[in-house]
Amino acid sequence: MQEAIINKAKQLLADGTVDRVIGWKRGEFAYDITPAVFGSAEEIDADFVYDDFTSANVSKYLVKETKKEGKVLVFLKPCDTYSLNQLTKEHRVDREKVYVVGIPGGPKLDIEKIKAKGISGILSVKNENYTLKIETIYGEETMPFSEAILDKCASCKSKKHVVYDELIGEDGEVLESNRFDMVEQLENMTAEERYNFWREQLSKCIRCNACRNVCPACTCEKCVFDNPESGVENKAASDSFEENMFHIIRAFHVAGRCTDCGECSRVCPQNIPLHLLNRKFIKDINSLYGEYQAGEDTTSRAPLTDYTFDDCEASIVHERGVE
Repeated sequence: MQEAIINKAKQLLADGTVDRVIGWKRGEFAYDITPAVFGSAEEIDADFVYDDFTSANVSKYLVKETKKEGKVLVFLKPCDTYSLNQLTKEHRVDREKVYVVGIPGGPKLDIEKIKAKGISGILSVKNENYTLKIETIYGEETMPFSEAILDKCASCKSKKHVVYDELIGEDGEVLESNRFDMVEQLENMTAEERYNFWREQLSKCIRCNACRNVCPACTCEKCVFDNPESGVENKAASDSFEENMFHIIRAFHVAGRCTDCGECSRVCPQNIPLHLLNRKFIKDINSLYGEYQAGEDTTSRAPLTDYTFDDCEASIVHERGVE
């Protein structure tokens, strides 16, 4: 698949369809894959990579790239295309300046799950018939592919691309996902148990802003947490109230707009399951306003911005015990 993607990128650069490409390149380690912009075939041959660790959603990079001259090629996995549609709907991305090639999605691998098996000194990871062959400085290790899947891929909502100009490979279908299972477990807790769960998780936050910076729904020119006049300027949390406030405000900000790409949890260095806050809102919006998937199209109005006489009243929310 990597060869087909690289050939497509070089072809579209050569024929002038695009003048730059958004993809991925390898970082310091073989499993350290990061988004990158390529401007030539030589750069692509030298650094472009697409493998089991290319999990990053690159749609947000289009916010800046489409403000430049020329057209940009972007390779999007099915889950990423929902983010592009949402950004297009919010006029954050100029769709006319983007050439979208849909590529197969995951499941992708989580290096932390491999390390959690006690495997260290990792040099390379190869998938051979769904068994990982892990080369380390101490010798070779193996483990089942299924035990190292990213959590966001384990609860994938769709293998279907909702926007593209052309596809590499076959398209998939919307899935019967188990993505709300953990949300329901939290809902079934007592209020005290739920509070303790989130206090334990959010107390780990080091305010690195990785979740905000990677989120395709967070595209404000200046975030309230970077505004020195706000009283909550980016800084280490001084108390438990600030630890809660940062993530709860962010979750409310993206409510009805979050495409559930799972990037917030993927990049969190403290492994906080931040996506569960967003999924709680998604689940409640579906329950109270009808099924809605952010990013499924570029024309429909989100439930929280489309007021009708059938809208849920506050008393209904109260009666359901939503907290």
